[in-house]
Amino acid sequence: MATFLYSIGRFAFRRRRLVALVWVALLALAGVGAATASTATSNSFSIPGTEAQRAFDLLEERYPGQSADGASARVVFKAPEGEKITAPENAAEVSGIVKELQDGSDQIASVADPFDKKAPAVSQDGTTAYISVTYDVSSFELTEETRDSLKNAGNDAREGGMTVEIGGDALMVMPETGITEVIGVVVAGIVLVITFGSLVAAGLPLITALIGVGIGVSTITALASVMDLGSTTATLAMMIGLAVGIDYALFIVSRYRAELAEGREREEAAGRAVGTAGSAVVFAGLTVVIALAGLTVVNIPILTKMGLAAAGTVVLAVLVAITLIPAFLGFAGERIVSRKDRKARKAAAEQAAATGEVLVGDAPRDNGGTRWARFVQRRPVMVLLAGVIGLGVIAIPAASLEMGLPDDGAQPTSSSPRKAYDLLSDGFGPGFNGPLVGVVDLKNSDDQDAVLKRITGEIQKNEHVAIVTPPAPNQAGDTATFQVIPEDRPNSTETETLVHDIRDLGDTLKSEDGAEVFVTGATAMNIDFSEKMNDALLPYLALVVGLAFLLLMVVFRSILVPLKAALGFLLSVVAALGAVVAVFQWGWLGGLFGVEQPGPVMSVMPILMVGVVFGLAMDYEVFLVTRMREAYVHGESPAQAITTGFRHGARVVTAAAVIMIAVFAGFIGSSEQMIKMIGFGLAIAVFFDAFVVRMAIVPAVLALLGKHAWWLPRWLDRALPDFDVEGDKLRRKLDGDATEGGSDKEERETVSV
Repeated sequence: MATFLYSIGRFAFRRRRLVALVWVALLALAGVGAATASTATSNSFSIPGTEAQRAFDLLEERYPGQSADGASARVVFKAPEGEKITAPENAAEVSGIVKELQDGSDQIASVADPFDKKAPAVSQDGTTAYISVTYDVSSFELTEETRDSLKNAGNDAREGGMTVEIGGDALMVMPETGITEVIGVVVAGIVLVITFGSLVAAGLPLITALIGVGIGVSTITALASVMDLGSTTATLAMMIGLAVGIDYALFIVSRYRAELAEGREREEAAGRAVGTAGSAVVFAGLTVVIALAGLTVVNIPILTKMGLAAAGTVVLAVLVAITLIPAFLGFAGERIVSRKDRKARKAAAEQAAATGEVLVGDAPRDNGGTRWARFVQRRPVMVLLAGVIGLGVIAIPAASLEMGLPDDGAQPTSSSPRKAYDLLSDGFGPGFNGPLVGVVDLKNSDDQDAVLKRITGEIQKNEHVAIVTPPAPNQAGDTATFQVIPEDRPNSTETETLVHDIRDLGDTLKSEDGAEVFVTGATAMNIDFSEKMNDALLPYLALVVGLAFLLLMVVFRSILVPLKAALGFLLSVVAALGAVVAVFQWGWLGGLFGVEQPGPVMSVMPILMVGVVFGLAMDYEVFLVTRMREAYVHGESPAQAITTGFRHGARVVTAAAVIMIAVFAGFIGSSEQMIKMIGFGLAIAVFFDAFVVRMAIVPAVLALLGKHAWWLPRWLDRALPDFDVEGDKLRRKLDGDATEGGSDKEERETVSV
């Protein structure tokens, strides 16, 4: 592996114009594809294998022509203080708005008058009413004229003193990440300048990462309509791609500068940097790809698409790192090193020339990494206990985790959808915003009327039910639907119990009569989704950790090092989940992070954190420990190897972690609660994993294990493939060629006079 990547690095350095041209052409091609592609028209959400999805599919089959993908809206009215919405002047105002909406767009499917006697939509106290609006197309296909018509509905009523708010998905827009996303990239640039002391060296990782992300996100945009990729798919791919792209470039550029400091010629330094650091990048990238692609086992289409799209962006980041980075290093020349270091090296070369000495590179110097490594090795037990206990305390809130999917009730209290949600809840009851849709399959029923009467009667007796609407059969008479308004909030445990009670009733009816009862709707889908996420978490965790354990065992030629890496990851991800619960569910420090309404943690969050954070955690493990492994293989003692690993890797891992935290934290400014939560969760998880687990717990454990950390049974060592990640074979080959006088050029590249 190292020898192969060494050849790629040297080729890319020599043929840098060709390599750069190929990547620029790919970026242009992807950009053209994104610009000319049709806009994605759907953000479809399905959960195969669940009862809610089976009911949804049955509705599409038995009620043809009724699109379930059409946008919808509710225009909610509340009468001025002391008045009724049913008062003649107020009722006339609302009815006029119904007519206005009907004439406002040809995309309207239906507009329901709240005063229609067949289906009234007025609260019992007569102060609140709502107009239901449905559209023939999805929210992403609505024209600006249609949106404006809906936004402007009720302006006159507002001027007359009525409260008018609009909810539903018809006004849904792409989430905004805000200025903090830009700040994240700026922080990354500042960290790179501090790390390298050179604007050229700092700008190179940013530019190459943006090229990789640009190609990845543009490709996703180009394929969004064809493959039904939602907006969150591109956001996650950009988030992950930008973070790992900068990190991988940072690692290779740092190793290149270290090779130059040892006296290598530029092309040779590029080859060796890609051969050694590039090997770590490839395997680090593989762990991220395994974690993201492993989301397919959950069997949720939206998660599968998100995972595969983000994994594809990571693959691009790896390819950019091992090809475009060495090409850009060729363009950068000596400017990749800070002016101060260039002057120091020039002075040293002049002095060596004057005295006739041979300049073989800079001697290793102590830095913050070596001092920290020695501190940890002097007090490994104290550091280990402090790290484990600290993260354990932060993880405590995770035991109170409640999961759900966000609805308008999770929107900021200042938004119109949230105000509409609250008005409906106050006027019609807390369960009104989460109605359950019952679907009865009557094909095998002997007495359909009796079955429907029994179903609605039994459900109405349930203590958690507010209203059950009369069943509405389809034209064929083989299916009927009804609505159940729960007594409690959509995301409450009481509503979840109600869903299971109705399904239990359905099981009884099926055995007695043959009729089948299904429960669907947004609330039921939410419950099924959360349960499926819980059921999939452990198998997914076992698959991802198991595959990555095998991969790391090949990389480190050890059993205990991969085991320690996996256990450390579990500790950091549970602690991060505890922090998410404290902020987003309990509301601690919620104002600081823009959380206006605490509530259940998004159902997908735990499994998404496992997938993304595991891959990123293994990045730091590979970056830091491969340098230790390399030093140990080349003859250093276990203690010396830890110090050497920190001398070369601590600053890079610290910079990489700060950059990744900055990039993820940039998404906390999103207007979308889901994106905000993902950004916070990933940022805090990276902080815990990089600075507590990898920089403190890992060296403490390695110090306690000593040489046993690198133990591997001989039979297993022979069975595992040897990819030469530490570059030992490459070094022997190059040093052997130089010793045998294979070429004058090689010798000049090894020793600089």
